[in-house]
Amino acid sequence: MKLIIAVIKPFKLEEVREALTALGVQGLMVSEVKGYGRQSGHTEIYRGAEYVVNFVPKVKLEIVVPDGTAEKIVETISQTARTGKIGDGKIFVVDVEQAVRVRTDERGEDAI
Repeated sequence: MKLIIAVIKPFKLEEVREALTALGVQGLMVSEVKGYGRQSGHTEIYRGAEYVVNFVPKVKLEIVVPDGTAEKIVETISQTARTGKIGDGKIFVVDVEQAVRVRTDERGEDAI
């Protein structure tokens, strides 16, 4: 199993969710996060005063999937979330050793 962690622009969330649902993804976790990468934040003007926003709002998706579907899901997220501009995000793929469904005690891929 793989854990896919994707950090994307917030306005792309619904479009990515729809694309993943079409692939058969049955569940995902979403968190609102703030961070920065190469863009290192940006400058904004509020009531005539200029200030620096060091942390940019993003959305983090976490999805656990079987090994065989991970690459297709990564490709779908990448294509759907892409705007071609700086700050589109990152995707990380991590091995998952075990998963347990609390309600039924199912384990492994049966739990996802």
